[in-house]
Amino acid sequence: MNGTPHDAGTPAAPLTSRSRPHPVIVVGSGPTGLLLAGDLATAGVPVTVLEKRPRGISNLSRAFVLHARSLEQLDARGLADELEAVGRRIDRFRLYRRLELSLATLPSRFRHALVIPQYEVEKVLERRAVEAGVEFRYETEVTGLAQDTDGVTVEVRTPAGEGGTLRAGYVVGTDGMRSAVRNAVGLPFPGRSAIRSVMLADVRLAEEPETLLTVNAARDAFAFLVPFGDGYYRVICWHRGHDVPDDEPVGLDEIKGVTRLALGRDFGMHDARWTSRFHSDERQAPAYRVGRVFLAGDAAHVHTPAGGQGMNTGLQDAANLSWKLAQVIHGRGGDALLDTYEAERHPVGRTVLLSSGAIVRFAMARSPWMLALRTAGAAFLNSVAPARRRALGQITGLGYRYAAPRGAHRLTGTRVPDVRLADGTRLHEALRGGHFVLITPEGADGGQVGARKDRLAVAHWASDRRTALLVRPDGYAAWAADTADPSAIEAALTAHVG
Repeated sequence: MNGTPHDAGTPAAPLTSRSRPHPVIVVGSGPTGLLLAGDLATAGVPVTVLEKRPRGISNLSRAFVLHARSLEQLDARGLADELEAVGRRIDRFRLYRRLELSLATLPSRFRHALVIPQYEVEKVLERRAVEAGVEFRYETEVTGLAQDTDGVTVEVRTPAGEGGTLRAGYVVGTDGMRSAVRNAVGLPFPGRSAIRSVMLADVRLAEEPETLLTVNAARDAFAFLVPFGDGYYRVICWHRGHDVPDDEPVGLDEIKGVTRLALGRDFGMHDARWTSRFHSDERQAPAYRVGRVFLAGDAAHVHTPAGGQGMNTGLQDAANLSWKLAQVIHGRGGDALLDTYEAERHPVGRTVLLSSGAIVRFAMARSPWMLALRTAGAAFLNSVAPARRRALGQITGLGYRYAAPRGAHRLTGTRVPDVRLADGTRLHEALRGGHFVLITPEGADGGQVGARKDRLAVAHWASDRRTALLVRPDGYAAWAADTADPSAIEAALTAHVG
C-alpha cells in the first residue's frame, strides 16, 4: 500500500446500532469520496469512509487527466503543486486531426491539463483525509440503508463476513456506477452503453510517441495512449465491429491490431502487465439527493472517457457538497442549502454526459453527413474564438457557473479566479482553511468578522477595485456588490456564513 497507514486515522467504533452516531458516512474511497471526506474533517465534521475493497491504492485506474478547474480546487487545498511535480503537462488537445484546442490562454494559473494516473491523486487525497482524522473501514460493504427524520441506519457486511449497522446523520454515496447507496434508496440509473468492448492494457513501447497524449479514430477503430511515468503506457482502444462480452479474454495481438488501425502503428507494444475489457455507459441518476442521502461522482453520473472529464466532475461534485454539509451540521445553514447541491451539480453532470458523448460520436463518424458536420464544426471552433472558449470552458470545468437568485449581482454564482490579494497572497491560499473569504477594498468595514473568525477569512484587493465579494469555500461567488457598504456586507455574512 502506498498511502498512509490505517492506524494513523481515527480508531473504528464497534459495528452495532448503538454505536455513537457518525455525522457523515461516505461510501467509497475513490477521488470523489476522499476529497469530500477530507474537506469535512478539515471543517471539523467527524466522518467515516466505508470501502468494500481491501486497503490499498490500485494502479488499475482509468482516469489520467486533471483539468484546470480540478487543479484549482486542489490548489485551494494545498495539493496542486505536489501533483504538478509528479504529473506531466499538456498545453493543447488535438481532435479529429483537424481541430486543435490550445490551453495556453485559459483564465487560470493552470494553463494546461495534467496527465497523471488516478492513483497518484488518490494518494495525496487519502493522506490529507487521514491527517484530518477521517476514520476508514475497509472490506466493509454496504448492503442496505434506511433513513428517518433523525438520520440514516446503514447496514454493512464486515471484514469477517458478519452483518452490522452504523448510524449517521448523512450518507454520501461515492461508490461508483454500481453504487450500493443509489440502489438502496431506489434511484434508477437511466441511460445506455455508449461503447462496448473497450480494451485496456498497460504495456511497454519500443518506440516513444511524438506527443504525450496520443489519440485518434480511423476506420472504425479508436486508440488512446498515455504514459504512467514508470516506463509503462496505458492503452485504451476500441473497434466498432468487435462487440464481445466484458469477460472475453484480451490478447496483446488484438490490442496491437486495433491500435494500428487507429494510430497507424502500434509503437512496438510488448510486455503487457495487465489487460481488461469493459463497456462505457452514459447514465445519470434523476436526483442527487434523497432525504439525508446524496450521490456524487460515478454513483451519480457516468459517461464516455472522451475529454477526460470523469474524475474531474466527481472532484468538483465533492467540493460543492462538502462545505454545504459542514455548514448544516454546524448549524449555520438550513435544509434548503443542501438542495442547492443537486440544483447546481445535476445540470453540470448532464452537460458533461452530452459533450463527452458528442466527442466520441464525431470521432467515430462514418456517414457523409456526420463527417461533413464534424469538419464544419472543427473549422468553426478553429476560427471563432468565443465558441472555442466555450468548448474549453466545458472540458476544463472553468466555464461553469451556478444559477443566482433573481436580482443578484452579476458575479453571483460565477467561479472566482485565483486573484492576487493585498498582502501578496492568492485567493486559493486564503481558501485553504475551508473558509468563506470576504474580499473588500482596503479600509472597508468587513462587518462582524471577529465573531466569525473560525469560518471566515478577510482579505483586500491588491488593486483599486471597489467591489465587495464573498467567496464560497468551493471558490464560487456567494454574494457581490459594486460598493463595500457595511450594512450590505453584514447582511450577506449573516445569510451565507452564519
